[in-house]
Amino acid sequence: MIFCVPCLFGIEGLCADELKRLGMAEVSVKNGQVLFSGSESDIARSNINLRTGERVLLVVGETKAGSFDQLFEGVHLMPWERYIPSSGAFPVKGHSLDSQLRSIPDCQRIIKKSVAERLKTSHKAVSLDERGVKYQIQFSIMNDIATLYIDTSGAGLHKRGYRLAGNAAPLRETLAAAIVKLSRYKGRETVCDPFCGSGTIPIEAALMALNRAPGLYRASARQRTGEPGFASQKWDWLGKKLWDDAAAEAKSKEFSGPYDIRGGDVDAKCIETSIENARRAGVSEHIRFETADAADFKPYSGGAIDAGGGGEIAGGGGIINADAGSSTINAGSGIIMTNPPYGERVMLKSEAEAVYRRFGAAVRKLGDWKIYVLSPHAEFERLFGKTAVKKRKLYNGMIKCDLYMYY
Repeated sequence: MIFCVPCLFGIEGLCADELKRLGMAEVSVKNGQVLFSGSESDIARSNINLRTGERVLLVVGETKAGSFDQLFEGVHLMPWERYIPSSGAFPVKGHSLDSQLRSIPDCQRIIKKSVAERLKTSHKAVSLDERGVKYQIQFSIMNDIATLYIDTSGAGLHKRGYRLAGNAAPLRETLAAAIVKLSRYKGRETVCDPFCGSGTIPIEAALMALNRAPGLYRASARQRTGEPGFASQKWDWLGKKLWDDAAAEAKSKEFSGPYDIRGGDVDAKCIETSIENARRAGVSEHIRFETADAADFKPYSGGAIDAGGGGEIAGGGGIINADAGSSTINAGSGIIMTNPPYGERVMLKSEAEAVYRRFGAAVRKLGDWKIYVLSPHAEFERLFGKTAVKKRKLYNGMIKCDLYMYY
């Protein structure tokens, strides 16, 4: 079987590395996607383990699509009956770029009709009621070549299942995981996100430190709610044991140990949300959150960093340095990974720029700390007050950003 993993632009290499570490064969990278070959069991393994992929698509076939007749005939030759039973529902969605077939509704209608004709013939059925399990068909037409897929994931893999709610501008979990990977965090250093929002970066850092598969919570959804976490968990030809085995394999590779992971935000409601999300993710004992102004980060006389907010830090760690009236983290060395407000949805652009200036002035005093800041602002380095050692272009949804790296 051939599979396609769509991913955010700029992190294809990270996704490919994940698949290679999972032992997948024939891993290759294209713009915005990674291809690999695998078995039925790899449908479960990839869905459960991938941190940076958006979903896992089963490639059914490829055909020329210079005309609707050509599209119909090419789709009709594909082995749909291997995957979709006679009772299966098979809605169709997709996109077309730089091709003669521009009408998406017409492409959907042609593909739907072609698949239906193939299934009726193969299953010897007069009609198809589509009252059974869903097999979402996706298509991509580029330069008059159509590729047809069946979506094995359902909801995107960035939806881990732990985030009940986000702040006004949540960071996608897959992008947060990519930032953690790019920082080369191995669970040994202190990690801090001073603009933690709904806690996504600290939570993804904790999951990575523990080597805990991000899809385990979703994979076990059937036991909690009766509904599967992944679309293909309902497919009879995969079977429950395959998913149980993949989950057991993932759990057997987990680590344990003390980790120093912190999150702060000036908005107390964001901290409440972060604490609940960390609890749902099963990592609350490894993360400490507090209400604090990131722009007030400064060296602390006791050899630590004053987060500027003081008070209690909620989560697994309880209260930190309560006697001193401030929160502290080890100042020897560590990693700051953060996604400050852009001035688009949370605050005015001028307010965001003022935060960049104050934050930059504060964290430049941290000595051996590594700093990774994701921002779309073209003048970020000037506002921050320092040129990045390295930059990497990434996308937060449709927003083009740079990851500014300071060593």
